[in-house]
Parts: sequence; C-alpha cells; structure tokens
Amino acid sequence: MYSEPDTATADRMRKAHANAARTFRARVVGEGESWGWRGRTLSRRVTTEEGERWLRLVSAPADKAGGKLWEGPTEAELAMPASVPRPRLRASSAWTDDTDAYLAELYDVVADTTIATDSPVLRSAPRLSGEWWVGLMIALDAVRDVPTARVALRQEYLERAMPEYLGFMPGQDGVVWAAAHGDLHWANLTAPGLHILDWEGWGMAPAGYDAAMLHTYSLLVPDVAADVRHHLSNQLDTPSGRFAELAVITQLLQTNRRGDNLDLAEPLRARLAILREAEDVALG
Repeated sequence: MYSEPDTATADRMRKAHANAARTFRARVVGEGESWGWRGRTLSRRVTTEEGERWLRLVSAPADKAGGKLWEGPTEAELAMPASVPRPRLRASSAWTDDTDAYLAELYDVVADTTIATDSPVLRSAPRLSGEWWVGLMIALDAVRDVPTARVALRQEYLERAMPEYLGFMPGQDGVVWAAAHGDLHWANLTAPGLHILDWEGWGMAPAGYDAAMLHTYSLLVPDVAADVRHHLSNQLDTPSGRFAELAVITQLLQTNRRGDNLDLAEPLRARLAILREAEDVALG
C-alpha cells in the first residue's frame, strides 16, 4: 500500500519477516512485498503445509507494543460474523527484542486486489458491481451490531479536536455509538470481490463512522463519493452519520497540519462548509 521505508527499517523488517516465516514453517512465494505506513507492517505471500497464506508482520517500539491495536485482529476473528467478508486469521506469534516488538499473523490469501494501492485516498474511479455495494452494506450493518468494549474513536479526543479543527463543536442530539471497523478506506477494501482488511483498530465509534470515512476518502472522485452517499445513506443520513462525517473530517484536517493528505485539504473544507450549513439549519 505504501512505498518501501528507509533502508534500516526495511532491512530490520525483512529479517523479522523471515524469522516469522521460519516460526510458521512457511516459505515466501515470489518477490512481492506490501508495506504499511512508514514500514510499520510488511506482508508477503507464503506457502505452508496447509497451502498458500498471507504473512503479515507488525512492529512497534518495545515499550509501545500491546493493547488495542495488537489485539484487534484476534478479537475481530472471534467477534465478527460470517456476513463480514475478510481474510481469516489462522495463526499468530509475537516476540520482542532489545528495542522492538513484533506480531506475525498468518491469514488466508485473498485473490482480489485492494482498490487503492499507494494511499487510503481514492484518486480514480474503480469498477464496482451492484453486488459489491450490497455486500458492503450488509457487512457494515453486521459490524455495527457486534457488541464490544473496544474503542475506535474516543469522545475525549473529539471534544478537544473538533473545536480546534472545525471551528465549532457539533451538536450530539440523536448521536449513538456502535462498533466500527475504524479504518475503512479504499486501501483496506478489495475488488472485484469484497474483502475488508486490517482489523487492528476496530471498536466503538459514532454510528456511521465507517461509511463517513469511506466517503471522505472519496472526495477527490465526486462520482464515487456520490455512490457512497447513495448506497450507504442508511448510515450517513442520520444524526450519528453526520456527526461521524465531521469526526472524520476533523481527523484528516489534523493530518493536513502534519503535512499528510494535502490534496484532500480543499475538498475537506468544502465538505465541512456544507455540513456546517446543515448543522446551522438543524439548530435554528
């Protein structure tokens, strides 16, 4: 999804990935590598005694490992119903060296490719069937109904960040919270067959958060953004959905300040103006 990191990180991750492969008695297939943000993850196709698998390695500084992101994939494997299409987690292993912690996860191979390949942001329109959209609608409804104590988005963060990045604090009348994938963007979705990838951060968020995130990452391709609003209107056209959209815009405006997703800055401001106007009308 992302480009190869600096040489030192790449070398360290490749050595750790090879170690994980030995742990699972797996052999890497081909030359392809899939890197995560700043080299935090490295995934490759492998073959095992049970057949081909996808070996994903996650790393973190040793003093920051564990917790929600570390446990998310295993907890999702146990909690998510069959109506949520995803690669099944078959095994995992964790270890720590002097400076870094690693989590290796062995998944079923997904033949379909991610819709975005180099960024969560959509920059060209994919060909998505009606069946694909129906599958996504069913999956998000099913995720929303999963009971969990996990948290994907904290209320405390929103109360601090929304006034700073939006310029106001949205009303919360009618807003409810429900389980969400928590990182539903175009690099975590596959086509032509639908699979939802990377379940590290799932947990409670304003209902409609996943649909709101997908819509916001679609703003550079207005026709696709309109498709998201059409197909996922049951999640977006609610008080919770509108609040969730403002929450996602808050998060992405914050990334703009760090120098990321800069091509989204103008569309984010334009969408914020539309939502702010709707908020003002609703309040008065």
